[in-house]
Amino acid sequence: MPVSEALRRLTENPGFWTGAAADPDSRELRTSFPVTGGYALVLDIDPATGERTLGLRGPAHSEPMQLGWAPAEGPYPASLRWWELDVCARVIALEDPTLPHPGLVMALLSPFAPPTPDDDESSIAAIRTAAYRSLRRDVPPPEPSGPEQAPLPLFTDDAWWPSPPAASPQVLDEAAIAELTRSPDRFSEVRSGSRFPREELDDLVRKASAALHELPHTSWYKRTRPLARRILDAGDLAPIPALLGALTEAGCDHPTVLDALSEPLVPAEAYWMVETLAGAEPGTLLRRRV
Repeated sequence: MPVSEALRRLTENPGFWTGAAADPDSRELRTSFPVTGGYALVLDIDPATGERTLGLRGPAHSEPMQLGWAPAEGPYPASLRWWELDVCARVIALEDPTLPHPGLVMALLSPFAPPTPDDDESSIAAIRTAAYRSLRRDVPPPEPSGPEQAPLPLFTDDAWWPSPPAASPQVLDEAAIAELTRSPDRFSEVRSGSRFPREELDDLVRKASAALHELPHTSWYKRTRPLARRILDAGDLAPIPALLGALTEAGCDHPTVLDALSEPLVPAEAYWMVETLAGAEPGTLLRRRV
């Protein structure tokens, strides 16, 4: 499991995402996200300072090569193009059943992939919004309220015994998400530097793209690809239950695949899975729906 318990606890704190939390007593955290072909994206976080470093570990390297570094206040470097992160995040989630959706990977790494003039900013904002909304935490049920014994008829109305407000399992509220998904005013370009591992990153992206392309042609996915293709072409998510049923009947037990297509259905999560199962370019269905 690449995401340690310490990092999971951090990601359940809204201040971790908004920059309002710092813990001078915490040690630096390293999270390695294996992608494919022996490559991994490595994120180092210093909870005391808020500094973050993104690296790329290759099959022939024990330590990651730096893709970019950012102080707590930014700006973040444009270490990855958005489409590169999108492809890698999908492969990471498909390969790791403890990550039922690319959301956590997207939320952690997307600051290192700011939109460029060639990108569709509305589509990127929609994907990032879905990623931040996918962040969940366990919320204990509210303490029971009300009288210890049956009240007099005059006082039986719920207004006399209001239930305590239920805490939201969503880590970030909509205002925080809107701020986080706002396009940055500036970012540093690091890909032209002589020490940037361009060849290794290109090789990783090629292998990740090939893995996504191959998936719908294998196993039970091959049998359900025509249905996924019809959903993609129509742009209508109504047949999603039929796709989920067909996958289950075919023997699919992949938690990431089934979770993305199960109720309660989150459109952006269903989009990425339908695109993957249909063998379409990432973002195809989302761009039609945004």
